[in-house]
Amino acid sequence: MNRMAFSNLFAGSALAVLCVACGSSPSTPTPNANAQNASVPTVEVVKVTSRKLAISVRLPGELLPYEVVAVYPKVPAFVDTISVDRGSVVKSGQLMARLVAPELAAQRAEAQSKLQGAEAQRVEAEAKLASDDGTYQRLKTASRTPGVVAGNDLEVSQKAVEGDQARLEAVRKSVQAAEASLKSISEIESYLQIRAPFDGVVTERNVHPGALVGPSGSSGGQLPLVRVEQTSRLRLVVPVPEKYAADMANGAKVEFTVPAFPNQTFSGTVARVARSVDVKTRTMPVELDVRNVDGRLASGMFPEVPWPVRRSDPTLFVPNSAVARTTEATFVVRIRNGNPEWANVRTGEMDGKLIEIFGDVREGDDVAVRGTDELRPGTRVKAQFATTEQPRPSK
Repeated sequence: MNRMAFSNLFAGSALAVLCVACGSSPSTPTPNANAQNASVPTVEVVKVTSRKLAISVRLPGELLPYEVVAVYPKVPAFVDTISVDRGSVVKSGQLMARLVAPELAAQRAEAQSKLQGAEAQRVEAEAKLASDDGTYQRLKTASRTPGVVAGNDLEVSQKAVEGDQARLEAVRKSVQAAEASLKSISEIESYLQIRAPFDGVVTERNVHPGALVGPSGSSGGQLPLVRVEQTSRLRLVVPVPEKYAADMANGAKVEFTVPAFPNQTFSGTVARVARSVDVKTRTMPVELDVRNVDGRLASGMFPEVPWPVRRSDPTLFVPNSAVARTTEATFVVRIRNGNPEWANVRTGEMDGKLIEIFGDVREGDDVAVRGTDELRPGTRVKAQFATTEQPRPSK
């Protein structure tokens, strides 16, 4: 009995020790579970937002005169007098220079002589027609009495009148031709007076009295007498890059600055859009009308234009730091249910600390604030919304 009782007691003690060693409380985490929870990294995320882009980029421009004319003489001539110089302000029609061409005077005298001769022929032809017509009318009246006038004489007289009429018509055409020739020479002589084509400023003068000048394109590479520019109204030409060329409307007001007046802002109105991209520069010329009544601005200046960039449709934005770039791809790390995913994107314009993205993302997606290729798909992370640098809400 004693041996049996001792065996039972030993067995019960061993069982109790085994239960204590192997048993654990269900509410107490194991060391392995604590290590697993500690290894899951926390990633700051933000929401992808959607809104319309509205920024400005600085572009160079060039101021040009609204109108510019290089004034050449119509015919070869000598400069007699010139009353303007560089910087002279002129009015439309104002006499700027006077030329002389002796051969034109000879041509005009010849044309006047021809006109006078044609006029004399016309008077003679009219007189002869009146005389022959009078004779014909008398013969015609007398022929009513039989036997007084021979029929042949009446017919000859009639033919003489018809010939006189034809000759008078030819002489009249000669008179018209002589008048036209004289008028043409007189008009050419009027070109010897060089007048301003419009209100403006003389920006170039290339001749002095006594110089021989000729029409544009004549031999010798003739320079213009003067160059006149309209500066009270200027054209601001801005070469807009292709990616900024969308949604440009006529009438929009755009400000600009020039180096000559660094503390002053000027403005122009979009007036003409080329609607064609230059294949060499990949830019689209846009012209703005600029009022310059006070004359402070000058053609040839190179302004800096804060060009407004707008999009008609909303686009997606994320912080710039959310975009990861490698040699193989540009992507954002999207977090779904604690799982990172790489979403390939194309970037657009910067708006402050935000950047446009285009790709397999949607508004409201959670993306990592710090995009990096260390966040591999298939790993587990804990998402936590960032408290700073949040994108602005949609508009």
